[in-house]
Amino acid sequence: MPQPIPPRPAFAKWLGDTNDVTQIFLSAGQIPGLINMAGGLPDPQTWPITTLSDLAAKAVTDHPTDALAYAPIEGLPALRDLIAARFNAPGLHLSRQNVLITSGGMQGLDLIGKVLLEEGSLIAAQTPVYLGALDAWRPRRPSYRPMRLEANDFTPATALQGAQFAYTVPNFSNPTGRLVPLEDRKALVAAAQATGTWLIEDDPYGTLYYDSPPLPRMLSLAATGLPYDGPVIYLGTLSKELAPGLRVGWVIAAPEMIQALVMAKQGSDMSSSGLSQRITLDAFASGLTDSILPNILTLYRDRRDALCAAMQTHLADLFDWQTPSGGMFIWATARNPALNTDHLLRTALAHGTCITPSSVFDPAGQNRRAIRINFTFNDPEKLTEGIRRLATATRACLAQAA
Repeated sequence: MPQPIPPRPAFAKWLGDTNDVTQIFLSAGQIPGLINMAGGLPDPQTWPITTLSDLAAKAVTDHPTDALAYAPIEGLPALRDLIAARFNAPGLHLSRQNVLITSGGMQGLDLIGKVLLEEGSLIAAQTPVYLGALDAWRPRRPSYRPMRLEANDFTPATALQGAQFAYTVPNFSNPTGRLVPLEDRKALVAAAQATGTWLIEDDPYGTLYYDSPPLPRMLSLAATGLPYDGPVIYLGTLSKELAPGLRVGWVIAAPEMIQALVMAKQGSDMSSSGLSQRITLDAFASGLTDSILPNILTLYRDRRDALCAAMQTHLADLFDWQTPSGGMFIWATARNPALNTDHLLRTALAHGTCITPSSVFDPAGQNRRAIRINFTFNDPEKLTEGIRRLATATRACLAQAA
């Protein structure tokens, strides 16, 4: 008689904390004719394909060791120097010791979790919270203290006290598209300095200002005129500035934090792609990113305006929202509290469109009254049709709930 096969070890407990909504909208791309407004995707037509191809060939031909060998864990020294120089500002003195190159912005979030979080650690987080950050830190099963920066009674020092770190996306927050005002930025930096709490400034959308000049980064506001050793941990990425497939990001922080992150990265991927780093170095040095930015801003501004116009026509009686002054998203809250936007996601898919429900941006998964809509990926005609379909789906969903 064959011996019974013993059970295999169980999967880690944190896997049971995930939601199925993310899987639903990521697999939605297989639906024929679907208009996907759920993701945070740049439009491929913004990618300078010919120039990137030339830069890739040049990287392999002229710098084969940089491009094809293992790179230093910290990143190519020349790229670290260049990023330090790009982010230097009056009073803010950065060197390569302040810079770590990462495999996309997401790796920066993951590494921060590895070096700062124990199971159950407290995170003060700008609410709603970017889904990718929640996913990055989920294995450590932290607890969250919501930070509603726009609330009249919000007190930064109280919010940061006792937290392992505070997490913010001040430039056109994902998911709300909110721009944190200058005075609030100053207050957060002052609170971080007073409490000793690390303050994360996640900035994937910092170049996507459509209506006004950029506000000072919190990294700059934390400057003291000395070599940078402040509490702000700044995360940047090339994904929205050039192309996401390069998977190049960076962390700018105090040298002690960079060294801790280097130790974590050593056990993660050893090093980021040398080829992608070399392409990035040459793209920055040649002014490529600066030259393509005006066209990106014009394209996305027009799409934002088209989406808002369509929403005004089809959704004004169903949702409330504000027009963002930059970024990639609009956050809309249902007027009728009976609308469950998890249910709306499924109904919208049946009507040929896809949005992201608010529950995935809530650590407790309880907020089911809002949606995030992306405007950068689709042209104005598709955005208008997508919103028309969404309006039909919303009314059907409300009828089912009645």
